[in-house]
Amino acid sequence: MKTYSKILITLLLISSTYSCSNDMNEKVFSSVTEQSYNYTVKDFYPVVGSVYPPLRNLTSHGGYFCAQEVTADAIVMPPNASGWDDGGIYRRMHYHTWNSEQAHVSDIWSWFYRGILLCNNVIDQIENGIVPAPSAADKEQGLAEVRAVRAYYYWLVCDNFGDAPLVYTKSSDLPAKSSRLEIYNFIVSELQEVIPKLNETQGGTMYGRINKWAGKALLANIYLNAEVYSGQAHYVEAIAQCDDIINSGKCALEPNYNASFRAHGVESSKEVLFTVPFDKTLAGGQSIHMYSWHGELKKKFETEATPWGSGSAMGVSQFIDTYEAGDSRLEDTWLMGNQIAANGEQIVGTYDQKGEPLVFTKDIPNANYTKEAEGYRMFKYEIEPGTTGGSTTDIPVFRYAQVLLMKAECLLRTNQSGAGALVMQVRQRAFKDNPSKATVTDDQLKGNSAYHYGYVENYTVSEPGDQSPVLYGRMLDELGWEFAWELTRRRDLIRFGVFTTKSWLSHKPQGEYRTVFPIPERVLTSNPNLVQNPSYTN
Repeated sequence: MKTYSKILITLLLISSTYSCSNDMNEKVFSSVTEQSYNYTVKDFYPVVGSVYPPLRNLTSHGGYFCAQEVTADAIVMPPNASGWDDGGIYRRMHYHTWNSEQAHVSDIWSWFYRGILLCNNVIDQIENGIVPAPSAADKEQGLAEVRAVRAYYYWLVCDNFGDAPLVYTKSSDLPAKSSRLEIYNFIVSELQEVIPKLNETQGGTMYGRINKWAGKALLANIYLNAEVYSGQAHYVEAIAQCDDIINSGKCALEPNYNASFRAHGVESSKEVLFTVPFDKTLAGGQSIHMYSWHGELKKKFETEATPWGSGSAMGVSQFIDTYEAGDSRLEDTWLMGNQIAANGEQIVGTYDQKGEPLVFTKDIPNANYTKEAEGYRMFKYEIEPGTTGGSTTDIPVFRYAQVLLMKAECLLRTNQSGAGALVMQVRQRAFKDNPSKATVTDDQLKGNSAYHYGYVENYTVSEPGDQSPVLYGRMLDELGWEFAWELTRRRDLIRFGVFTTKSWLSHKPQGEYRTVFPIPERVLTSNPNLVQNPSYTN
């Protein structure tokens, strides 16, 4: 068991006792309620920890995972002989034809605001002395941490929905929308105020929590995307946050790429700045293996649970083709080729290729239907023997590699030198067998992407679509190779101007307004003070 993850998860389970309810008609089945419970200093850190549990929705294929990865150009979830159509919900995300009734949109809205309301409640409890702190220093640091977590949730709202309600106090009033710029300014202001007060400990008891370096990585991300959110570039400010992390000496790259994605031992990593802890018993929800893997892989990885059907989440062939020869991240990220059971026996298909050797192939015909062995599957996150439907492997939110690559991108965008040297640091562990291939220059990073964009039919590009060069396209490729499966691709494509302009697999551009999602229909119905985001019909 991951020691520090176990401590945090236990706090989260305990803290659920203290979480607020938004049901105005809730029934009380105990004489002890939030109003009558007498909090003590022992409750302080469990209450602070109560703001983190909604983050375990990050990997939901019915929500955030699909919204960030399946809408982008690296991963797709097509139906196959075992099912995976579900009324076309995953295909609509790939096509960019979702609407305000799409379940994924409703799911992410719900958990973003659930996290925000939890933070507001805890801030109110601490500020008003309802939950006493062990000391004045603990109170200041605890409040700073919760406000940083709230800023993270609001970043997700700003990034995914644009204009949305901005609620930062306990209130029963139905909120109206605030502009994306207002939300952006609120996030930046909050982080600027609380970051100096955050704990500087890296790992240990701060594992899975936002410390000073995670707070700076969050602010750097927001500055990196500021032009999308506010119309004004803030790349210089992003560089300053990255430099603070780099110069702290608290963080470093792991020698091996896959060290950040192990089931155990990551809590001592200097590369992982912020992560979402999972545990197959105490904190479920990490089920990427269940919706990516073929059910017969249970025999190879000796899992307790059987993955669903023949799996669905897989690599888009055009993205896989961008990897350079010798890049070890290809095999560290994607499950490919012939599959052999733990006992040495050949694994065979059970659906349209029943009885045939199960060999995962790179090319897929389209996003509308694949054979059971088509498409490379997830291999990035370790799945240990005995894994149930929920994996124990944690999901990194911010890694030191991202800090280096954020700074590199900002140097390119501000016409400063040094981007190549930073990217080389990250590439070196991916080309250990051929170190010379790790070399990349600033000018190369400014070049076009290696991605062959275009609409695919029957395995080949039939309509090229927009073929204009991608500005800093090689930099975009570097981000793709390093962060595949890490829930960043949609945001990157938007920032590089690709998300609503290029075609890939069965996707064609559907309009610039698709860079944000619509407000869920049920939310509009329940709150007459809200109006739908532009160009979406109710």
